[in-house]
Amino acid sequence: MTAKTAEQASADRFVSGLYEAHALELVRLALLLLGDQHSAEDVVQDAFLGLHKGLDRLRDQDKALPYLRACVVNGCRTLQRNRRRAANHAADCPPAWSAEAAAIASEDRRAVLAAVASLPGRAREVLAFRYFLDLPDGEIAAALGISRSTVSSTASRALAALARKLEEQQ
Repeated sequence: MTAKTAEQASADRFVSGLYEAHALELVRLALLLLGDQHSAEDVVQDAFLGLHKGLDRLRDQDKALPYLRACVVNGCRTLQRNRRRAANHAADCPPAWSAEAAAIASEDRRAVLAAVASLPGRAREVLAFRYFLDLPDGEIAAALGISRSTVSSTASRALAALARKLEEQQ
């Protein structure tokens, strides 16, 4: 086995291990941000592919997971921008939440998901990182490229908006 082949095998094992340990969590994060299972899976797959292609440029392997999280968030943002552009050209765009997800979810869960989906993108991202991934504000700030105080204030405003929207629905 040549040095290049051994290096490639090591990279394959590293990325495969990360995939096995974190892919489901990242797909769930993308699903919360996008509302579409297939798109969420595509975004996560693209993130892992990007990591694998650029693994030789990653100096600290401990930063691979934060890199993947940032890639997933950025991929979701790109997809949402593309969806907005397409919606501007189409008369009516179907809702982002899939019919399958809506059928499975209970009435309360659907109300919460709809309320979360109506929040601005940054607010959805902060809430997903905080309450779904259970990350501290410092890691959320690093992943989103914002300050810790912005994370705190965004989360506070988002929760207040969710409470208002859910109260209005009752």
